[in-house]
Amino acid sequence: MAIPNVRRFRPFCPVCNENFTLMAVIPKEADLDGYLSDAVARHDHKAYQEAQQLHFKVRVGQQKQRRAK
Repeated sequence: MAIPNVRRFRPFCPVCNENFTLMAVIPKEADLDGYLSDAVARHDHKAYQEAQQLHFKVRVGQQKQRRAK
């Protein structure tokens, strides 16, 4: 079950040259542009790059084996 007031944002990180997903509950009176610029400044570039590499890791030597009849 989803939280009804969570919004998803995809800010661009100029250091990583990629968009990253940010999910947050932001009050109505909050400054959205200020929050997103602060979130991009706090973005952990090294951890994001490592997570991307682990997610798209190419496995060598794990080819599909054929069944002999």
